[in-house]
Amino acid sequence: MGTGEGCDTVTQILLKAFLPRVSPGEPLAPAMAKQYDVLFRLLLIGDSGVGKTCLLCRFTDNEFHSSHISTIGVDFKMKTIEVDGIKVRIQIWDTAGQERYQTITKQYYRRAQGIFLVYDISSERSYQHIMKWVSDVDEYAPEGVQKILIGNKADEEQKRQVGREQGQQLAKEYGMDFYETSACTNLNIKESFTRLTELVLQAHRKELEGLRTRASNELALAELEEEEGKPEGPANSSKTCWC
Repeated sequence: MGTGEGCDTVTQILLKAFLPRVSPGEPLAPAMAKQYDVLFRLLLIGDSGVGKTCLLCRFTDNEFHSSHISTIGVDFKMKTIEVDGIKVRIQIWDTAGQERYQTITKQYYRRAQGIFLVYDISSERSYQHIMKWVSDVDEYAPEGVQKILIGNKADEEQKRQVGREQGQQLAKEYGMDFYETSACTNLNIKESFTRLTELVLQAHRKELEGLRTRASNELALAELEEEEGKPEGPANSSKTCWC
């Protein structure tokens, strides 16, 4: 598994999300109203034309366009969802499937905590290429990255070249969850993205709990420093002793 130099570790990413965003002298209250608890990066990979951009747009904007210009390099969108009471900000990267962009897109593997491997059920070729995409993930993605196999364009049943059982079997071989999806009909879009987010949360549960504790300690220390900085007087005569 590649790790790469200069990229954020999972702990750094989680820490940025959990620690309060407070400038010196700023009241503590606004920091607690942050819009999310944790930030994760998810990646969509697969052959060109399998519908990665359509999946992304359906999930983030609830939109579907039957025709899309092929992604050049990478693109991304953001969405916040709640899982097990945790507000998760998802940064979802949509990668180009063409070979000429592989050098660029592989750089994003090592920054991902979760990856969708996508094929088109009406394209046997895209299904066969999943093995190549898995090999790339093994080589360039961080150890412990969570993966889900997606058989997209499930609405095109009349053009089907890959059986559902084939997808299930391949996912089983690689130890992945499997979903057949359709951006056109909105089939399993929310379910698959939510599931991958759950898997990432589960994989980093210990880090999350540790960072929650650290964030609480940071707040407690900030409150103590603020309290100690107040002038002596009747209004502060009943303050708690921190000796």
